[in-house]
Amino acid sequence: MTMPTKPRKPVAYTLDDPQVRVTKMKTPAHGATANVVVTPEPEAELPVVVPPRPEPVRRWWLRWGLIFWSTTLGLLTLGLGLAVTKLIEDLFNHSQALGVLGLLLAIVAALALGAIALREAMSLVRLVSVDALRQRAASAVASDSRAEGQAVVGDLLAVTRTIPRLARGRATLESHRHDIIDGRDLVQMAERELMAPLDDEARRLISMAAKRVSIVTAISPRAAIDMLFVLINGLALIRKLADLYGSRPGMLGLARLVRHVVSHLAVTGGMAVTDSLIQQVIGHGLAAKLSARLGEGVLNGLLTARLGLAAMDVTRPVPFSALPRPSLNDLAGTLLRSAQEKPFKETGPIRSGPEAEKR
Repeated sequence: MTMPTKPRKPVAYTLDDPQVRVTKMKTPAHGATANVVVTPEPEAELPVVVPPRPEPVRRWWLRWGLIFWSTTLGLLTLGLGLAVTKLIEDLFNHSQALGVLGLLLAIVAALALGAIALREAMSLVRLVSVDALRQRAASAVASDSRAEGQAVVGDLLAVTRTIPRLARGRATLESHRHDIIDGRDLVQMAERELMAPLDDEARRLISMAAKRVSIVTAISPRAAIDMLFVLINGLALIRKLADLYGSRPGMLGLARLVRHVVSHLAVTGGMAVTDSLIQQVIGHGLAAKLSARLGEGVLNGLLTARLGLAAMDVTRPVPFSALPRPSLNDLAGTLLRSAQEKPFKETGPIRSGPEAEKR
């Protein structure tokens, strides 16, 4: 019969204690007198992280495309200047009065060109500032920084200062601006007070543009007219949305906005109709109720609405956070209802009996 061993109490040792023996062997050697054997574990080899090779910086003065277009523009400017100078000289040679008149017209044209260039530059600066404000607002919502929120709200008030319909929202925001501590809540309050009326107007503009496109493309006899009308209507819609949110772009600014809208469409799924919308169209039985031209008009209207929603995301100075983002299905409801009602409006009520014989 074996007697139960008494459990040993925990004891602390140091490595320089004579009773401690440090060895690389997991089992103690024979004849060892040490009470404690310490076997050091091998250190794990950490993987060597090789930093990625930095991409070479493309110097703007070495871009051949920029050099080509700059020199070409310079040559065209010199040629136009020489042509105007020669024209004025010929006018002076013909008559003193005609020369003075030509010189005055050239000066007025130069001043007008300078004003146009200044306006385009200011519009580009506004677009860049709106893009930067949108990114800063998203960063303030993510970080919940009060300082960033205050800066974003101040810039948003400056952008919307020229919009009269937001006077009450600006007054409310100014009165409660310094009482809110969290930066996220401050940006979301500014979005609710300042962006809600503009979002309602933007939905109305997109819905009207989509209806206009659907009706015109349904009755248009030529595909070229359809394409031209959709293009003009899309550019006008982007311009109206930009003016609504305070960007006020010029010609160059509008071209930049169109490029951003197309890029946004490519990132968010392109201009194809979504699966839920296709199911909605099939569920309403439009294939059996609509003619081919009318169905094509509805699809063109849906694509215009998709373009308007992308332009709304690009031109809005604050990203959607507190307010719901409008969806394509919300705007498509009116198009689908009007498309279903249109054939009955065209054909009229069904008649029977003597009235049908008279018809």
